[in-house]
Amino acid sequence: QLQLVESGGGLVQPGGSLRLSCTASGSILDYYSIGWFRQAPGKEREGVSSITSDGMTYYTGSVKGRFTVSRDNAKNTVYLQMNSLKPEDTAVYYCAVADPGPGDFNVLQDRYYNYWGQGTQVTVSR
Repeated sequence: QLQLVESGGGLVQPGGSLRLSCTASGSILDYYSIGWFRQAPGKEREGVSSITSDGMTYYTGSVKGRFTVSRDNAKNTVYLQMNSLKPEDTAVYYCAVADPGPGDFNVLQDRYYNYWGQGTQVTVSR
């Protein structure tokens, strides 16, 4: 029963920055991957970024070079630094944790994740 809490969302102008935080109720090193997903109105949930227990990071192409995922293991917290924000980044952002078994695993595909936070709204608008 891992619990995840996201924070840091808000309203920013295009070109601005936000840092999202995801704090887990247990050690983040007990799980293989922590991912960030987002869902805009009328669209399917999209994988944005992921960081694995061995420190590998992944990004969807539309955010590469603008977003950075990192973690603080002592604080059980994962961060998503979002720079150069665009209106198309507007969405509810979710933190999720995966502990996959054997077989295929895609770090940016939501169906592989087991635990989800409540989401935090990010709005990029003038």
